[in-house]
Amino acid sequence: MSMEKEYPMTKAGKEKLEQELEYLKTVKRKEVVERIQIARSFGDLSENSEYDAAKDEQAFVESRIQMLENMIRNAKIIEEDLETTDIVSLGRTVTFVELPDGEEESYTIVGSAEADPFEGKISNDSPIAKSLIGRRVGEEVTVHTPGGDMVVKIVAVK
Repeated sequence: MSMEKEYPMTKAGKEKLEQELEYLKTVKRKEVVERIQIARSFGDLSENSEYDAAKDEQAFVESRIQMLENMIRNAKIIEEDLETTDIVSLGRTVTFVELPDGEEESYTIVGSAEADPFEGKISNDSPIAKSLIGRRVGEEVTVHTPGGDMVVKIVAVK
């Protein structure tokens, strides 16, 4: 029997996934079923693009529901460690400067399930997070990225 993958996430991240799951099950699923029924009324299903599109959307919704249920079932909530406040870890927001003269950047390190770079949340599996986790404020760290190496200095951890 294989071990299920754990999905590290914040409590807020889990709640967001639970809300999306509830929406998909109670609202979106019904909308798609109605679209399928309407498309069926158009007649011949072999040449019915509305029916095909609705069935494709239904497959996507059902797949997303299964994925969310699995992620929620295997969620590992990140506990905040209030003792060590200057070490980069999962669930913390790290601010760093790219050396020699870059601007400050801040990211919250979260599990892959809730990563959203546009909201400043990066996955713990990303090259930046992997390089920074376990490091302290004031350290200079070389980050290996697909675009090349960069050196950053950690200026704050919250």
